[in-house]
Amino acid sequence: MVDAKGRNMKCLTFLLMLPESVKSRSSKSSKKGSPSSSSKLPPVCYEIITLKTKKKKKMAAEIFPTKKPASTTTVQQYQQQNLNNNNTIQCCNWQGLYSTIRERNAVMFNNELMADVHFVVGQSGGTQMLPGHKYVLAVGSSVFHAMFYGELAEDKEEIRIPDVEPPAFLAMLKYIYCDEIDLSADTVLATLYAAKKYIVPHLARACVNFLETSLSAKNACILLSQSCLFEEPDLTQRCWEVIDAQAELALKSEGFCDIDSQTLESILRRETLNAKEIVVFEAALSWAEAECQRREMNITIDNKRKVLGQAVYSIRIPTMGLDDFANGAAQSGVLTLNETNDIFLWYTAAKKPELQFMSQPREGLTPQKCHRFQSCAYRSNQWRYRGRCDSIQFAVDKRVFIAGFRLYGSSCGSAEYTAKIELKRQGVLLGTNLSKYFSDGSSNTFPVWFDFPVQIEPDTFYTASVVLDGSELSYFGQEGMTEVQSGKVTFQFQCSSDSTNGTGVQGGQIPELIFYA
Repeated sequence: MVDAKGRNMKCLTFLLMLPESVKSRSSKSSKKGSPSSSSKLPPVCYEIITLKTKKKKKMAAEIFPTKKPASTTTVQQYQQQNLNNNNTIQCCNWQGLYSTIRERNAVMFNNELMADVHFVVGQSGGTQMLPGHKYVLAVGSSVFHAMFYGELAEDKEEIRIPDVEPPAFLAMLKYIYCDEIDLSADTVLATLYAAKKYIVPHLARACVNFLETSLSAKNACILLSQSCLFEEPDLTQRCWEVIDAQAELALKSEGFCDIDSQTLESILRRETLNAKEIVVFEAALSWAEAECQRREMNITIDNKRKVLGQAVYSIRIPTMGLDDFANGAAQSGVLTLNETNDIFLWYTAAKKPELQFMSQPREGLTPQKCHRFQSCAYRSNQWRYRGRCDSIQFAVDKRVFIAGFRLYGSSCGSAEYTAKIELKRQGVLLGTNLSKYFSDGSSNTFPVWFDFPVQIEPDTFYTASVVLDGSELSYFGQEGMTEVQSGKVTFQFQCSSDSTNGTGVQGGQIPELIFYA
């Protein structure tokens, strides 16, 4: 092909199908040519477009450059607008801003644009209208698919959902539209309910994982109640592990008073509950008071006993110490006069009366030990204590609860020590206690306990420390191990910068960690 100046040019030729409106113009031009050729033309018109090119070949991407994908900031701005239901799309070609179908779907999240269904979510007085797109929802949930495209599908413009909270429903929609999981402690239980109701299994699994990682003595009882409702056996087992090991903390938590009566009975019957019975009794009374308020009953002794029902007999009152019973349960007014008399006789009489209360002590949990030294020794110049800190760092491969340490004692005969023990995570104090222990001059180790077992999460290093005051010379460990298998738990040890008295991985104090698993 030659241009106006006589230069040879290469060309790219495209046949473009034109609209019917152009037919007339094309037909006129065709009459100037051969009559035979015009009869062979198809019913639609074609036009030849020639693009001039340079001699150097170009790739298609260079000829038709693609737009840059939307920045992360832009995507987040759209999602935040949608979350606030401020979903006005200002750009007429908004599709071109996003390079993936996932990003384009995310723009539709909580967006009125092309919405073909609306949900009225929440209880009356606190409802929220949320837009939806049937196709997207049906792809994300079999329940929505049946609702919109199944045999019994109903063509409703508004669907009322009074049993799901709006933030939880939004969290589920965000997962379906954006493939993003946005959970918080305040909404995770409600989101789990929504995910279960609409059969969104991956979101439900994420909710359970979130709950397991945030599980503590403060929320274990209420999560136990919910896990049974949602039929999540793994979460139920994790809750029981926390409640057993940190029973007294769990029973004193606010969440304990919010559980249902069935969960209350299961906790009171628990054989491995690691708590004093007087604590169990006081927790049951606190629950009874909260239950009276829920039932709009006057908070009286008679009503407390009424709401407790048969669950009161699962409290093992006869296993309390006599002082705890006389100063606590006997004067609470919850027990009848006959029950109080029979329990006093149970403590004192040779011929014990029959009781409706369980009289066998709970088994509790058996503490386990992790011993990190292969041998111990003593020398005339070691191990000395002058207010300096002995410290070691450790990590585990599964959740455990550190109940205390076992420490070496004097190598110069019997002696008494004052020990201040601490447990930290990244400098944050998790547990501490100041107590005394008596050593008999042997190379045995002696336990020192925290007030409550401390929950230890896997794959994170914690710092165990002790400051001792007592006999200057004591036994010390040697031939320390960096990794120790104790039952089903693997411990890893490393030196701590907090240690100013010589304790490290290879030798020193804190020979054993006492734990529940």
